[in-house]
Amino acid sequence: MNFITRLSALCLRKSKLQQRHQSGRRPAVPLGSRILTDPSKVFEHNMWDHMQWSQEEEENAKEKAAENSLVKVHWEDQDKYEREANKYWNEFYKTHKNNFFKDRNWLFLEFPEILPEKMREELKTEERSSGHTKINSIDSFSCKNEMFEEGEKYWKKNYGGGSTSVQGYVYNKTQAKSLTDNPQGKNCGEELGRLESFPGSDASYRILEVGCGAGNSVFPILKVLCNTPGTFLYCCDFSSGAVELVKSHSSYNSAWCSAFVHDVCDDALPYPFPDEILDVILLVFVLSTIHPDRMQGVVNRLAKLLKPGGMLLFRDYGRYDTAQLRFKKGHCLSENFYVRGDGTRVYFFTKDEVWNMFNLAGLTEVQNLVDRRLQVNRKKKVKMQRVWIQSKFQKPLLLSQNNLEETAKSHPYI
Repeated sequence: MNFITRLSALCLRKSKLQQRHQSGRRPAVPLGSRILTDPSKVFEHNMWDHMQWSQEEEENAKEKAAENSLVKVHWEDQDKYEREANKYWNEFYKTHKNNFFKDRNWLFLEFPEILPEKMREELKTEERSSGHTKINSIDSFSCKNEMFEEGEKYWKKNYGGGSTSVQGYVYNKTQAKSLTDNPQGKNCGEELGRLESFPGSDASYRILEVGCGAGNSVFPILKVLCNTPGTFLYCCDFSSGAVELVKSHSSYNSAWCSAFVHDVCDDALPYPFPDEILDVILLVFVLSTIHPDRMQGVVNRLAKLLKPGGMLLFRDYGRYDTAQLRFKKGHCLSENFYVRGDGTRVYFFTKDEVWNMFNLAGLTEVQNLVDRRLQVNRKKKVKMQRVWIQSKFQKPLLLSQNNLEETAKSHPYI
């Protein structure tokens, strides 16, 4: 079974769209080209690309963020959210299981680097011979719209409701050193023995998804890469409940994938494979859940797992996204860092912050952009300004462990 055949599931929507077109219905517009030029037509589609904010919109967003961060969560509660982060995520997956987020079928549109180079070349050859783009022919806007389809009840409950104990408090970073309990260390396996015994040791192309959740990226990737000789997918999550959901899925196969519980904030925990063997690390809507004081350490550790030339693919919340502006007073932990009503936390990045973190980890920029879109609920006539940061950073081919140590010496605060 070749690569193009394995993409058939992702391309199913294409045939449906062609049928619509033949019946007189509007065909899909290619990804990234749906531009809103006439405001009166805003509710004709679910998503509009490349939105440009006016100075007034920018100022209004800043004011809303400043207002909802005036009252900080009490320190005792902040400490609890840090220490018990595992509990809150386990409760999240116990409640929602694999029904909350839809499969990320948009992954290959935004991150074709997930695929081995040979597969990418096969795809390009097929596109040239057929005269159309296999992946981009999907109704990509429906796929993009699947990324976050939180219901109104969830928004109200987690971004405004609840009875979080708060007081006027100035957050002190030196107090944020309480360590998260690590009951899941045993799930990462004992100390690695002989290197040839680790999962995926026979593979030549290896991917790690950090923060795999219930498998909404894992299974679209496996669908494409399954039965491809030499490929292997690792996936880990802080929540043991999430990992159990992945392992219990009908498409999970330990011959092609290894799911394990791991706290990426704990440098002492070993990964079930050696450093410098990964071709791709996928970090999608994960880093934002980690305390800002710990983010640099996480990125540094992940960089060591990449082989020279390996790629880290990043997508997460951007500053002044609708999700940030919807928070009510009393949910702010520190600047641009909030807690939802269910106890899970979220940070909102700028492009410069992301660049600084990955640069200090010794990675070089391939892409780093702000993705502004207008998401529309046509039924309720609601408009939401979505802001995401999308980045691709590569480990230099000549970067060795010695280079990383020199970088660390020159930046002692890493």
